[in-house]
Amino acid sequence: MINLREQLDAIYEIYNIREYVDPDPLLFLYDYPEVRDREIVGLVAACLAYGRVEMIMKTVRPVLAKMGPSPFKFLTDTQDRAIDTLFRGFKYRFATDIHLSNLLKGIRQVIMEFGSLENCFSGGGEKNETVMTGFCQLYREINKTGQTGHLLADPQKTSACKRSHLFLRWMVRKDGVDPGGWASVSPRQLIIPLDTHMYKIGTMLGFTRRRSPDKSCALEITAGFRKIIGRDPVKYDFSLTRFGIHRNLDMEDLNRVFEKENK
Repeated sequence: MINLREQLDAIYEIYNIREYVDPDPLLFLYDYPEVRDREIVGLVAACLAYGRVEMIMKTVRPVLAKMGPSPFKFLTDTQDRAIDTLFRGFKYRFATDIHLSNLLKGIRQVIMEFGSLENCFSGGGEKNETVMTGFCQLYREINKTGQTGHLLADPQKTSACKRSHLFLRWMVRKDGVDPGGWASVSPRQLIIPLDTHMYKIGTMLGFTRRRSPDKSCALEITAGFRKIIGRDPVKYDFSLTRFGIHRNLDMEDLNRVFEKENK
């Protein structure tokens, strides 16, 4: 029998490759070599990453296209009224054109105040339990444009804030899948982006017994991974969640992997 760290590393080596990214909104980040553009693309894509993945991709793509090759330049050069006009008529499930425009204008205000989203995240994290909590507090203090609906979750509530923590994984970690770009936030500060797949995996591994995938559950599962690899507790998120997300892999396949390596 091999230990859990060895099992997880084996799964990581096989499945943490770009071949298993598609379909995933993470794909959009690969098109932006400049970090100042990538962080904007990442936050927009993550905020819209709910529902069927095909619809997520279909929704995010035209939003990014309207911002052109440099979302940073677009936001810093475009006035509020022009943003409202450009995205008028946008609708994706619960998100309206008002929510999207307010999100983009809020991002711009953060950039004008801090210089980048990274600077805001790292500054907010100094005074709060998580960098996401700090960012959301600062974002709401600075954002004078209005409400963003549920596009940006509130980490001070009970939500696991899966999409927000997914964005942080993309920007903070750097390996064959996550493009990274941020140096001022450490991977050890990250929290698992908890979805139904990781909830099942966390339960399977004995990291949590909670009955719902909420904020406390995300923290418990993160703590479980932190005992295995404290410097990078979110390392295995992508490779493990391919089981259940990727069209050719399901949770039973993951069960068989663990059972095989434990024989």
